[in-house]
Amino acid sequence: MNDTHPTLCIPELMRILMDEEGLGWNQAWAITSSTMAYTNHTVLPEALEKWPQSVMAKLLPRHMEIIAEIDKQFQALLHTKRPDLERKLGSLRIIDYSNPQKVVIRMAHVCVIASHTVNGVAELHSNILKEGIFADFYSLWPSKFQNKTNGITPRRWLRFCSPELSTIITKWLQTDEWVVNLSLLAGLRQFADDKQLQSEWTAAKHANKVRLADYILKVTGIKVDPASLFDIQIKRIHEYKRQFLNILSVIYRYITIKKMNPEQRKAVVPRTVMIGGKAFATYAQAKRIVKLVTDVGALVNNDPDVGSLLKVVFIPNYNVTVAELAIPGSELSQHISTAGMEASGTSNMKFALNGCLIIGTLDGANVEIREEIGEDNFFLFGARADEISRLRKEREQGHFVPDPCFQETKDFIKSGILGEYDYLPLLDSLEGNSGFGRGDYFLVGYDFPSYLEAQAEVDKAYKDKARWTKMSILSTAGSGKFSSDRTIQQYANDIWHIQECRVP
Repeated sequence: MNDTHPTLCIPELMRILMDEEGLGWNQAWAITSSTMAYTNHTVLPEALEKWPQSVMAKLLPRHMEIIAEIDKQFQALLHTKRPDLERKLGSLRIIDYSNPQKVVIRMAHVCVIASHTVNGVAELHSNILKEGIFADFYSLWPSKFQNKTNGITPRRWLRFCSPELSTIITKWLQTDEWVVNLSLLAGLRQFADDKQLQSEWTAAKHANKVRLADYILKVTGIKVDPASLFDIQIKRIHEYKRQFLNILSVIYRYITIKKMNPEQRKAVVPRTVMIGGKAFATYAQAKRIVKLVTDVGALVNNDPDVGSLLKVVFIPNYNVTVAELAIPGSELSQHISTAGMEASGTSNMKFALNGCLIIGTLDGANVEIREEIGEDNFFLFGARADEISRLRKEREQGHFVPDPCFQETKDFIKSGILGEYDYLPLLDSLEGNSGFGRGDYFLVGYDFPSYLEAQAEVDKAYKDKARWTKMSILSTAGSGKFSSDRTIQQYANDIWHIQECRVP
C-alpha cells in the first residue's frame, strides 16, 4: 500500500476471506496481515488520511464493522502485551473519538497495525517514522519497520533524456552496461580531472542548455542566455518545499545588483532562475507564490539595468515531458525543503544523475545524495531536522530577530513595486509573532541568511569552470545508489520475499 489511499484493501481482503471464503476471523487476519505491507511516502497530513466514520458506516457498513473489530483487537493486544501504552490509547487506536461530533478513522493506523512491514523512503524519513509519528507502534513492533530509499530509472532520466551525456559516459566507461547497473558510474571518478572529459562534458551540458533555452523562448517568449547559470526548482508547489524562499532570494539578488555600479556588475555571475510545478486547486498560498514568481519575473526581465545578469522564468504546465528537457539542461537545482518534512524526493536524484549540482537542506534523500557524491559537491544550508521543533517554539515565543537582508526583501514586496496585488496574506505567514499566519512555520526567515551564504558559494564555484565541471562529473559518478533497480530489488528481497522472473 502506497500511503493511506488504498487502505480499504485491508478490510476488503478480510471481507472476501470471511464472507465469501468462509474463514474465521483469526485465519483471515493471519492471511491479511501476512499479505499487506505499507510504504509511507510523507509525514504530511494529506498522506495520513482521516476518514469520517459516519460516511464509512453509511457507504461501506461491512468494511466499517471490520475496521471496528481490528480496533477492538488492537486494544486487547495492548492490554495484554503493552499495558504501559494503554494510557496513550486515545492517540493510538484506529477510531479517534476525541471529537464526538466528528469521529474519524486514522487510516495510517489501520495500515501500520495490519501490515507485516512498514517502511519509509529515505533513511532520515524512516528514522522520523520510528522516532516520531509511529514511535509507539515502533516500540510495539520494532521488526516491522524498514527503510527503502527511493530510486529513479536511469533509462528515462539519463539514457533517454540526455543522449549526449550518455554517449560520453559510455565512451569513458567503455561499456553501456551502466544503463542496467548504475553503480558502474563510479568509474567516472578516476577521470574527473581529465581535461578531455571535462571538455566533452561541458559541451554536452551546453547542448542541453541550448535545447532548454529554445523551449523556454517558445512557451514563454522569454529569451535566456545559455551561457548563464541555469538554476532550476521544479516540483510540487508547497510551502514546505519553499519556492517562497527561492523567489525571496531572487528578489534580494535583484536588489543587490541594482545597488551595484557598472564595474561591480562585471563580477556578477549571470543567472537564469526557473521555477515550475503544480499545486492542489484550492491551495491559496501556492497560488500566491506562483503569482509572486511571475510578478518578480515581469520586473526583473524588463529592467535594462540588470540585462542578462538575472532572468526569472516560471515554466508553465510542468509535467514529465518538460522535466525531460529541464533536468538535463540544469546546472544547479534547488531542494530546499524545511528539514524533516521531505520524505525523500526523487527529482533530486534525477538532477544529480545528470551532473546538476544541488543546493539544499539536510532533508529526505539529500542526506544520502550528499554522502554518495561527497560533501564538497553539495551546497548545504539551513537548520537540521532535530533543530526544527526548538526553532518553531522560539519563533512562537517571539525570540526570533530577522536578518536585515530578510527584512529588506520583505519591505521590497510591501513597497508595491511589483504591482497592486495584495501580498500581505503571503508575507503574514513569515511573521514570527504577528498574530497572522503560522509564525513562519516553515522557517523561511531563519534559513534565509544561511541560504544566501550557500548561494554565494555557488557563484564562487561557478566562476571556476574546471572545478564546477569536476563537481558535475562527481555528481553523476556518485548517483549509482539511486537507481530504482536497487530500490525494487530491496523491496523484493526484504518485504515481498519474491525472486526474479527472468525473461528468456
